[in-house]
Amino acid sequence: MDHLIPAPVRTGGDGGGVFLLDAATTLTAGPGTESTERWLRTTLGAAFGVPLAPGTPADGTANTVDTNTVDLRIDPSLEPEGYRLTVAPTSGVRITGGGPAGVFWGAQTLRQLLGPEAFRRAPLGPGDERKGIPSTEIEDGPRFGWRGMMLDVARHFMPKDGVLRMLDLLAAHKLNVFHFHLTDDQGWRVEIKRHPRLTEAGAWRARTKYGHRASELWDETPHGGFYTQDDIREIVAYAAERHIRVVPEIDIPGHSQAAISAYPELGNTDVIDTSALSVWDTWGVNPNVLAPTDNTLRFFEGVFEELLDLFPAETSPFIHIGGDECPKDQWKASPAAQSRMAELGLRDEDELQSWFIRHFDRWFTARGRRLIGWDEILEGGLAEGAAVTSWRGYAGGIAAAEAGHDVVMCPEQQVYLDHRQHGGPDEPMPIGYVRTLEDVYRFEPVPPGLSEEAAGHIMGAQANVWTEVMQNRDRVDYQVFPRLTAFAEVAWSRLPAPGERDFADFERRMNTHYARLDALGVAYRPPTGPHPWQRRPGVLGRPIEGPPPTV
Repeated sequence: MDHLIPAPVRTGGDGGGVFLLDAATTLTAGPGTESTERWLRTTLGAAFGVPLAPGTPADGTANTVDTNTVDLRIDPSLEPEGYRLTVAPTSGVRITGGGPAGVFWGAQTLRQLLGPEAFRRAPLGPGDERKGIPSTEIEDGPRFGWRGMMLDVARHFMPKDGVLRMLDLLAAHKLNVFHFHLTDDQGWRVEIKRHPRLTEAGAWRARTKYGHRASELWDETPHGGFYTQDDIREIVAYAAERHIRVVPEIDIPGHSQAAISAYPELGNTDVIDTSALSVWDTWGVNPNVLAPTDNTLRFFEGVFEELLDLFPAETSPFIHIGGDECPKDQWKASPAAQSRMAELGLRDEDELQSWFIRHFDRWFTARGRRLIGWDEILEGGLAEGAAVTSWRGYAGGIAAAEAGHDVVMCPEQQVYLDHRQHGGPDEPMPIGYVRTLEDVYRFEPVPPGLSEEAAGHIMGAQANVWTEVMQNRDRVDYQVFPRLTAFAEVAWSRLPAPGERDFADFERRMNTHYARLDALGVAYRPPTGPHPWQRRPGVLGRPIEGPPPTV
């Protein structure tokens, strides 16, 4: 009970006696708890080799269940993601959630109580099917409703099985938002049937820069891949079973060279020969941006029409349109773009980008969705219903929240997990500031000095994982874990102010959690430093020295 991550709101109980999970344990599921029933039977059944046969439902007024039953039920008086978990030898295990998601998070806590063995896929041998849990009572619920991680699959593609595995890892940490960065200059990763060349041509690049963009090394292996529409439907359904919302991102009007290489008419053809462009093979901010034409708008409306079908509103109320790092040089040089600005009465290119974003804000609103974008969408005026992911620091999020817009805090200086974890020479392809496990644990999503009303617009926080130097699943594991564990506690638990947080206690609980990650096969960075096979000697990175600024 004292090794739980994220830390619960309250734990109690006398600790007297032990509930034994064994082959005779049954599983009773009340209305609305079916997804957790399926998940428990699959995970705990596999880990301990027990069937968890259906039990006899207790009536709605009963305060007890059979002594060898795990009972799931919903009590609307609790907050939707809150739960109450009781364990007693005389009354079994009961998980009561305020809604289906609350029951599921309670089941994640039950799995942790059962020990690292509960994270295996099969029991080790005879007798392994019996596992005891001391009597306890836990009441819990999240601080934030948005507890997310963004995964960039455009720079380096992650096959579908890796994405499903990542969703399992998010669920194990009570994270409930998966921001799916599907397009960028280096690749287009989602099938769009009316525009087939987006994946036929835009999903593949001939080679890839190895390391930072200043590196002289290249990987000459062609790289690419994409998710079919059925793949996307499976990913979304898998996430929904785990009460995870998926936020798809189609990055516009910048970070669009892959799309322009497939359909050259999308680019600023009066400035450059867009037909000569290919999917970009290096990193950084690309000058080739979308042309502000009616053709471009209609093209991406078609993209988003298919996307809305793949990502239903109940799972994906937000659609992310990027809006970041859009150089305006081509627009400034383009007679067509300048003519469009004059036609619309726009003062500058920032307002032209705002016009672009506002168009899609209205388009999504008319279809019952909400637009969200990186904090650059503030430039030139923010669309009325838009929300902001604040990545360049806190400032964009503060400005948006004070103006009444919803915000997700994900400042680069604190929670970009592609940044290096240590200042030593063994860190593979070191990028950015040093952000240790403790640094992430002391991240505070709500900046001091924010008015109470503005603070109410902070929907939560998100850790971002950009994959320029993460070529495969193990590299992603190394950068993400164990720091995502610290982030999960920040997003879930009601912690003291950053300087008052008990990191020593968190480290103590991590000693148990490392065994859980081991059982899950996560290639995390060990506390003592990278294993020899995790290092990348001689590959140039871009380390930034000193503490990161708070901006």
